[in-house]
Amino acid sequence: MGTLYLVGTPIGNLEDVSPRALRVLQQVDLIASENPSRTQRLLARYDIHTSMIRYTDAYDRKKRDRTQAVLAALEEGDVALVSEAGMPGLADPGYELLAVAHEKGVPVVPVPGPTALSAALLVATQTSDRFVFLGFLPRSGHARRNLISSVATNPFTLVAYESPHRLLATLADLDCLLGSRAIVVACELTKLYEEVRRGTAAELAAHYREHRPRGEFTLVIDPFETLTRTGGNPLAPGETVGTRDGQGSETR
Repeated sequence: MGTLYLVGTPIGNLEDVSPRALRVLQQVDLIASENPSRTQRLLARYDIHTSMIRYTDAYDRKKRDRTQAVLAALEEGDVALVSEAGMPGLADPGYELLAVAHEKGVPVVPVPGPTALSAALLVATQTSDRFVFLGFLPRSGHARRNLISSVATNPFTLVAYESPHRLLATLADLDCLLGSRAIVVACELTKLYEEVRRGTAAELAAHYREHRPRGEFTLVIDPFETLTRTGGNPLAPGETVGTRDGQGSETR
C-alpha cells in the first residue's frame, strides 16, 4: 500500500510552493489533481513530469470511478493529491477521497502549503486567534441566508469563500442579516491584481456594483461582539491594501 500525500500548491503566485512539495510531486508515482490544466502550469514551471489524472471537482458525475482509480494507484505506489489551489481537502472536494483513504487504512501525509484562508485572515486586521471557517457559502440564497443567520451572534471572526458571480447577492444577505458590521473582502490573493478592501456590506456592494467582481473572494467578517485587539491599525472603510510586488507569477 502506498502513501497518499496531501500537497499544498500556490493559490496564485507560483513562487509560493515549498521545496518539500516539489520533491513529493517529483517522486510520487501519480498526481491526482482537481484541475490538471492548472496543476500542469506548476509542474511545467519546475520541470516536473510525473503522470497525472483528474481526481474530481465538486460536480463530477464520475467521482466514484475516479476515487476507485486513485485507490487502485495507491495499491501500487504513492499518490499526491492536489487541489486547484491551496490545500486539498480544505473547502475542496478532495475531502471525500480522504474519508475513503482513512476508512481503508491508507497512510495519509500532509505537505502543508498556502491557503486563501490564512492569507486573508492575516491581512484583514480582525481578531484572528479565534475564527469560524464557513468554507464556500451555499449557492442557494435560502441556504446561504440560513447559514449566515446561524452564525450571526457567534463571538468569533467569520471567514468564508465566495465566487465573483454570487458576491453581490452574498453582500446583500450580509447587509440584511448582519447590518453595519465591518467586513474585509480579499480577492486575487498573491496574484498581480491582489486587493484587500474593508467596509460594511452596503459599502462593499456599492463598490462592486461599479467595479465588476473578478477572481476568487475571501470574506473576513467582524465578530458579533468585537474582541479586544492588540496592536495594528484597522483600514478605514473602503481603503485598499495592495501587495503587488511585481516579482511573482500568476496562474491565470
